[in-house]
Amino acid sequence: MNQLRANQLNDFCQSIGVSWNALPLLDTALTHTSYANEAKGKRKPAHNERLEFLGDSVLGMAVAGYLYRQFPNLPEGDLTRIRAKVVCETTLAKVATEHGLGSLLRLGRGEELSGGRERHSILADALEAVFGAAYLDGGFAHAERIVLQFLSSVLASVDVENGTEDYKTLLQELAQRDAEAQICYRVVGERGPDHNKTFSVSVEVNGKPLGFGEGHSKKEAEQRAAREAVGAWQE
Repeated sequence: MNQLRANQLNDFCQSIGVSWNALPLLDTALTHTSYANEAKGKRKPAHNERLEFLGDSVLGMAVAGYLYRQFPNLPEGDLTRIRAKVVCETTLAKVATEHGLGSLLRLGRGEELSGGRERHSILADALEAVFGAAYLDGGFAHAERIVLQFLSSVLASVDVENGTEDYKTLLQELAQRDAEAQICYRVVGERGPDHNKTFSVSVEVNGKPLGFGEGHSKKEAEQRAAREAVGAWQE
């Protein structure tokens, strides 16, 4: 690693208020496989896939610990669903972008030209790799502080009153993992006077009912149906 790169990484650490003992670890965390594969010479630079694997577990544990402490009365199912929302690719990519990780990535020429610095999968993987590198650099307590610092705005947006998240969005994100998944919400019943109606909604994935919910608005009923569907999906 040359001095220019070291200065760049030191400036980044200073900007986020994080001390780093071994800069080469951070450098590796921000090195995509495309860069390593295109490097010339017998000795290829390390890339971030192994650190991403490690960082995924560090991230999950840090967020789980935070939610466990923050919401002492929430059941396991709600904690699991909130964690899934916090650590999903979309959220991680957004956080990575907010902290300028895209400009720090080392990418191969092909990835560079095809917009790799803005690609969600690359940004999310790089952020997880940073968390893995932080664990190796200073242990779990050090890595946990960095995880919670990066995700502070996301964690602060969790509904403190009941800890719930947008289950329709979460269900959509789960379904996006399967390119053929189609989600459909259907109002299957209404009852009560106009000023106090109760709506019944079913949510189907590829034509198969996966969740059911009731509420005093269609939106509320859809959220409850989506919550049930998310639980069924993750079983």
